[in-house]
Amino acid sequence: MKQSRQAGAAVVITVAMATSAHAQTSVTLYGIVDNSLTYQSSQTTLGSTKGGRSNIKMSSGVWAGSRFGLKGAEDLGGGTKAIFQLESGFSSTTGAQQYTNAEFGRQAWVGMTNPTYGTLTAGRQYTSYYSLLSPYSPTTWLTGFYGAHPGDVDGLDTIYRANNSLVYTSPKLYGITFSGSYSFAGVPGSVNQGSTWSGAVQYTNGPFGIAAGISRINNSTSGGGAFGTDSTTNSGGQSGVSALTNGYQTAQAQQRIAVGTGYAFNSSWDVSATYSNVQYIPGIHSLYRDTAIFNTAGAVLHWHATSTLDLATGYSYTRATKANGIQDVAQYHQFNLSQYYSLSKRTGLYALEAYQRAKGKTLGTAGASSIIDATATLGDGFQSAPSSSQSQFAAGVGIIHRF
Repeated sequence: MKQSRQAGAAVVITVAMATSAHAQTSVTLYGIVDNSLTYQSSQTTLGSTKGGRSNIKMSSGVWAGSRFGLKGAEDLGGGTKAIFQLESGFSSTTGAQQYTNAEFGRQAWVGMTNPTYGTLTAGRQYTSYYSLLSPYSPTTWLTGFYGAHPGDVDGLDTIYRANNSLVYTSPKLYGITFSGSYSFAGVPGSVNQGSTWSGAVQYTNGPFGIAAGISRINNSTSGGGAFGTDSTTNSGGQSGVSALTNGYQTAQAQQRIAVGTGYAFNSSWDVSATYSNVQYIPGIHSLYRDTAIFNTAGAVLHWHATSTLDLATGYSYTRATKANGIQDVAQYHQFNLSQYYSLSKRTGLYALEAYQRAKGKTLGTAGASSIIDATATLGDGFQSAPSSSQSQFAAGVGIIHRF
């Protein structure tokens, strides 16, 4: 009987220890499936100013990118936790992987966090610039696909992820959070070539918030030219190539400075606004000679009309500066509307409408030797399928499910 009681006690202790260990460690499987039907008024190939035709197509990841992932945390004691996240993007219309040869191309990082000392993570992840500015991005309610600033020129959508990154984010102190990130390219003989670095600060106080950040992406090709494969901000090629930046993709570096702010009037109405200055800086091997500068300002008004219905409208204006022989500089006016209806906490129906008008001149694929008419390219969902003319209209309806 004594041995039986001892054995029983050992089982209880073992189960208790296992339960305690399980309670201290958590792993979550999550994902999004998002499909829609999209109409656009004109579609041609990147760099073309002719041959555009209207198109109706099925698109994946319009309201939010289709994905699945794992994230977890282990309590190490004293408030410190080990954390990780692995996230894979895919096309829910074809089943294809979002990034070739990158199973977890959206995010893949591990790190540690403590409420007193902050969070340090390492791997492929978002820069500090994006993370602290994203609450005020137009993509929150207008989507990146339709509503990012033209061509996502200022990187306020999620397409800019950096490999080999160390990211530190402080705890919030008196409403202030700061963050810094550095991405190692690992190019022998250089600590700068191919690297990405950024820094940002955010302040929140009740219904008001504001953030500012800077980001610099260095081409691993010395002196500029074709975007090198060792460049840390790489998604199977250079991120953010669109009708706006196509003539400047041989840059030695991309630099972004942005400020975003937001204010919630009440539980139904809120507004956000952003301003950004983006520079494509040439090197000795670039196909253009002068730094290309794009200034963008935009605002979004969001109305939580009912417990199940959200409506939003937005406008942005992007203007290039005189450079590389261009006097009639490129300008882009973009207008957006969105409607989202919640069927449940996990499932929603949405509709989106956008129009953009471009004017002026820009550089074609050949760089400074090719000055062409600026053409429209909505958000970041039409980067590889811009308009052949100065205007573009798009509309779509879709369904999203989160699990």
